[in-house]
Amino acid sequence: MPKKPQEAKKKLIIVHCWEGHPEGSWYPWLKAEMEKRGWEVLVPAMPNTNQPEQSRWLPYLQTVVGKVDRSTFMVGHSLGCITILRFLERLPEEESIGGTILVAGFDNPLKYKELKNFFQEAIAWKEIKKKCSKFTTIHSQDDPYVPVENSARFKENLGAKTIVVNGYRHFSGDDGVSSVPLILEKLLEISK
Repeated sequence: MPKKPQEAKKKLIIVHCWEGHPEGSWYPWLKAEMEKRGWEVLVPAMPNTNQPEQSRWLPYLQTVVGKVDRSTFMVGHSLGCITILRFLERLPEEESIGGTILVAGFDNPLKYKELKNFFQEAIAWKEIKKKCSKFTTIHSQDDPYVPVENSARFKENLGAKTIVVNGYRHFSGDDGVSSVPLILEKLLEISK
């Protein structure tokens, strides 16, 4: 009997927020949940997290992630979202990933001059859509930093499925958020 081709092992990359670290917020919880399901999970400690620079974050992420394929999925939190979008913009033509979840993401520097360096060039939405066809955004109505309107712009520019909840604030450890079952649910959904 011929052997069935083995399905590629699924891989998840979680990109943390500004001032974040791999052990913070809900990242260890999601990592453990996906590893239980046989996934390879990377949560890179992004360089100089207190004063983030795209010129350092992006090359670091590219090095850590390496080559991607349709079995690769990404979850970004806050500043991790634009970092993922910039990563997708620059993927080689022949590479694409299976899906992306953007949690409390934004497409502009908000009111923070420290984040302007991530938005010096226009976001290449069309290029990003070529590299990933499944986007889900999750925002909380009571987020004190990221206005919920960002979800509508992700829907418009990426065709993202948008989910708006309440009570999670910025989805960070400082808000007491150590697990977000909705992220797990949506990740399992897009990776089927």
